[in-house]
Amino acid sequence: MKRLAGKIALVTGGSRGAGRGIAVELGKAGAVVYVSGRSLRGTTTHGFPGSIDETVEEIRSHGGEAYACRCDHTRDEDTQALIERIRQEQGRLHILVNNVWGLHDLEVNLQSKPFWEYPLNMWDAMFQNGVRPQIATNHYAIPLMLEADSGLIVHTTFQDQDKYLGTFYYDLAKNTINRSALGLAHDLKNTEITVVAVSPGWMRTELVLRNFGTDEAHWKEVEALKHTESPYYVGRAVSALAGDDEVKLKNGRVLQVGDLAQEYGFTDIDGRFIPPFLI
Repeated sequence: MKRLAGKIALVTGGSRGAGRGIAVELGKAGAVVYVSGRSLRGTTTHGFPGSIDETVEEIRSHGGEAYACRCDHTRDEDTQALIERIRQEQGRLHILVNNVWGLHDLEVNLQSKPFWEYPLNMWDAMFQNGVRPQIATNHYAIPLMLEADSGLIVHTTFQDQDKYLGTFYYDLAKNTINRSALGLAHDLKNTEITVVAVSPGWMRTELVLRNFGTDEAHWKEVEALKHTESPYYVGRAVSALAGDDEVKLKNGRVLQVGDLAQEYGFTDIDGRFIPPFLI
């Protein structure tokens, strides 16, 4: 039996990137996966590659069970309706992955320059459309998880040993996510729900590959991408955490994917062990 058989999971922001990799790996491990996002086949956000439909198809191609859920997580009513759908269809929720992120809504490249040289709407993209939707999803999902008093909440983030992340708004947003994992873990300390933040390295997401003019079949030809990892690497990390009976020992922590790969003994899809990403 697959180790996550019988588990119900929700992965937000699952159209592409880390969300897609996580959703697919959870599905391969036997979880029933609800994949939420704004992008549908043929009508993707900003014309980006990837959609929740394609993610679900990939899970099903591996024999998994998954459902595409069109949801704009900046709209509380959308998020509330999604959680209610899961309640009605499954009656429980065991794994929640908060991966929705708002930065891609801006046509901006992160660079190491003073914050006053960035537009103020960087705050809205990262906090109003990124951090807040993650908190809102927790707000609606945790009561359902508490009914079974078990589960795992994961926030995707970035951290490098408390170093400044190079851009004011990005650093502030990611550290807010990291701190929210600690705060949620405190509030849930008398339950069987564990909260962590998981930090991948430089991923070869669909957008990264597009920006370098390559694809997954040819990325090794691009020197700048030689140290990158696939989105399935973080997916395998989350899958391993979800199947760990002792995951409670990690409650409230920020975990590096490279460290988890060493602990749980998994590799990336090309067989490589990739150490934690350092700035």
